[in-house]
Amino acid sequence: MASDGLFDLPGDSTVPMPGGGSLAGNTHASAPLAVRMRPRALDELVGQQHLLAPGSPLRQMIDGDQPLTILLWGPPGTGKTTIASLLSAHTNRRFVEVSAVSAGVKEVREVIAGARRALANGVETVLFVDEVHRFSKSQQDALLPGVENRWVSLVAATTENPHFSVISPLLSRSLLLTLQNLSDDDIGVLVDRALIDDRGLADAVTLTDEARDHLVRLAGGDGRRALTYLEAAAGAATAQGKPEIDVDDAALAVDKAAVRYDRDGDQHYDVISAFIKSIRGSDVDAALHYLARMIEAGEDPRFIARRLMIHASEDIGMADPTALPLATATAQAVAMIGFPEARIPLAQAVIHLTAAPKSNAVVVAIDRAQADVRAGKVGAVPPALRDAHYAGAKKLGHGHDYVYPHGDVRGVVGQQYAPDDVDGATYYEPTEHGFEARLRERLEMIRTILRDR
Repeated sequence: MASDGLFDLPGDSTVPMPGGGSLAGNTHASAPLAVRMRPRALDELVGQQHLLAPGSPLRQMIDGDQPLTILLWGPPGTGKTTIASLLSAHTNRRFVEVSAVSAGVKEVREVIAGARRALANGVETVLFVDEVHRFSKSQQDALLPGVENRWVSLVAATTENPHFSVISPLLSRSLLLTLQNLSDDDIGVLVDRALIDDRGLADAVTLTDEARDHLVRLAGGDGRRALTYLEAAAGAATAQGKPEIDVDDAALAVDKAAVRYDRDGDQHYDVISAFIKSIRGSDVDAALHYLARMIEAGEDPRFIARRLMIHASEDIGMADPTALPLATATAQAVAMIGFPEARIPLAQAVIHLTAAPKSNAVVVAIDRAQADVRAGKVGAVPPALRDAHYAGAKKLGHGHDYVYPHGDVRGVVGQQYAPDDVDGATYYEPTEHGFEARLRERLEMIRTILRDR
């Protein structure tokens, strides 16, 4: 990566001076809408309210000009570069940007050396490293002297979990700030602001409610994506001489059909109902169709994953004991990777759960047990099962006559476990489907032994 004067002492015409930096200068008319609409003050930042409290590290660094080392971690389009641009525009320090895509160890060391020289002349340096997770260990090591000695105030941005992608010495010296996906309301604010702001579309076009909803859904919590889609949709409408962006313009601009799907309305509930019923009915193709509709409509992948976890116990249960662990692993994968890649583990889970043998015996069992409890069948715990680990318990008969199951070669002994009110009750009745067919045989044997006393 060419230095472009970034590593020289302040005073050279090519050096980013206080209040400068290229992030602060990308507001020309031909810049992308998402760049032109970057907030000019911290109070304009949409979302991330948990980071904006008075006295917070961000407030200290931007408003108070305090030297800090900050690691910004969050999904794309949540404001990491925006925060860096605010530093670039408002800090009273020299601002240097380094991209982990192109900078090497040599360039990093030159930045640190330049910061030391600048500090000797009374000028502090803010170093912004974008995509720091792309730095190798040796490149990250090169940052440590500058951070440890505070020759620079480091602001590093990453979309990857820093506990895995950033070396421990650097992570331990940094304040980790976690950014969240923007809410639909946040995205709506960005879109509405861009429509009327002089830096944005300046009231050149309007936006129908349906088109706005479509853009918000497809943004998926990514503010940059929302503004990119809006800019493309505005271009499509303007090219046709239309003063208003409708849903067809929005669909054309992002090359995605406007799937009729309101996350708070009938479509949402109808589609998710059909999705679950298709899995329950073992129609893998129908289930994948409804999954695709939700994905294309911008449904939250975490919502889909949660429904799969519920279904794994509710409609499959012990007929396939691997269903719940698979659904849980899918939810974890979805939370870690997000869309678009999350569609793949979701599809895998849907196929597995749809093809799995079905049983609602788990639901029936817990329903029966709860019904008895609600009916008042909550008798005393049998004396043999009561806690016998405190002084005087044995005198009360607690633990007396308890038979240790491991002392029997079968691992099961004839002994009363349930209270008298429900002794002998059968709640769980396995089906003949999948693993439950084998489980049914074993439970019949166990229950025979337990009740033979």
